[in-house]
Amino acid sequence: MKLVIFGLTISSSWGNGHATLWRALCRALHRRGHAVVFFERDVNYYAAHRDLHQLDGTTIVFYDDWTEIETAARRHLAEADVGMVTSYCPDGVAASRLVLDATRGMTTFYDLDTPVTLNQLKQGEHVPYLPPEGLGGFDLVLSYTGGEALRELQSRLGARAVAPLYGHVDPEVHRPVPAQPNYACDFSYLGTYAADRQSALVELFVEPARRMPNRKFIIGGAQYPADFPWAENIFFCRHLPPSEHPAFFSSSRATLNVTRKAMAEMGWCPSGRLFEAAACGAPIVTDSWEGLEDFFTPDREILIARNTEEAISAIDRSQDELRVIAEAARERVLNEHTSDHRVLDLENALSGTGTARLQPGELESNTAALA
Repeated sequence: MKLVIFGLTISSSWGNGHATLWRALCRALHRRGHAVVFFERDVNYYAAHRDLHQLDGTTIVFYDDWTEIETAARRHLAEADVGMVTSYCPDGVAASRLVLDATRGMTTFYDLDTPVTLNQLKQGEHVPYLPPEGLGGFDLVLSYTGGEALRELQSRLGARAVAPLYGHVDPEVHRPVPAQPNYACDFSYLGTYAADRQSALVELFVEPARRMPNRKFIIGGAQYPADFPWAENIFFCRHLPPSEHPAFFSSSRATLNVTRKAMAEMGWCPSGRLFEAAACGAPIVTDSWEGLEDFFTPDREILIARNTEEAISAIDRSQDELRVIAEAARERVLNEHTSDHRVLDLENALSGTGTARLQPGELESNTAALA
C-alpha cells in the first residue's frame, strides 16, 4: 500500500510522543512492503530539535504553509491506498478536507489523543485539528485508546467505523543495553511535562523521593517549569532523544509510568513508554487505569502504584523480584506489542472496514471485540 499521512511530527521527538511511534510504525510498514509519505509542518521548535532526517520507506515532506504543498499532496492522495489525518496535525481541518476529496483509496483519521480530544469537546472547547462537521466523512477512525473511547468517537463525532491502534515499540531501537553511570538511579521517570500528570507525578515520584532521601531519582524530559517541586535527590536530564532511551531505562532500578488524567479516566490507554521501558528490560511501576490488565499482568509483569505508599513499596522490592517482573514484561511486549504487531492490526482494521461500516446501533456489540 501507499499511505499518505498528515501528522504532527515524525522528525522531532522533542516535547511530544507522536514522533517515536510514527518512526517505529513506518519502519514496520516498510518491512511489510508498504510506502509512506508523511507531511509535516516545519515549525521552529521541532526544527531546532530535529533528530530524524530520513527513514527507509518513508518520504518526509516539510512545508511552511499549507498552500505550498496542497497541489503535491493532492497528487499523492490520488495515488494513495490510504489517506490519513492525525490528531494535533497543525493543518488538520484543511488536510481532512483534502483527504476526503482527493484520496483514491480509504480515508482515515487517527486520534492518538482521543481522551484529550473528547475531554475538550465535553468542556465546550474548540479542537483545532478536528473538522467542524466531525469525523463521519472518514471510512475509518482509529484511536490510540480503546474501550469507551471507541463508543464516544461515534456518538460525539459521528465516526462510522472505529478500531483501536494502540501504542507499540520497535525492539531494534528499544532494547537492553549496558547501564550508564550518568543515568544510574533507583527510580526514574521519562516524559514531557504535562499539567494533568503533575498531581500523580508528585504523589508517585516526588513524594517517594522526599521520603527516601538516600535513594537517587531521575526525571528525563522537556518543558518542566521553574516551579517544579524538585527534591535534593531528584536529578534532571533535559530532553532525551530516542537513541538515549535504552540507556536511560537500562540504568534504572525501576521506572515510573504516569498516564495523562483524561486518558487514565477513560482507560485502555497504554502509553508508548510502557512498551519502550519493558522492551529495554526496566521494571515498571505505573498508575492504575481500567484495561491495564489487557496489556500487562499486574504483580507479574508490572507493578501498580495508586498512592505514595505503594510506590515506595515497589521501589523497595528486591533486585531479584524486580528482575523477574522486568523479564516477564519484556517477553509480553515482544510477543504482543511490537510495531510489527501494530502494522498487522492496522492492516486488519483497513481490510475489515473496506465494505462493512458500523451503524450507531451496531457499535456496542462490536466494540468489545475491537477493544
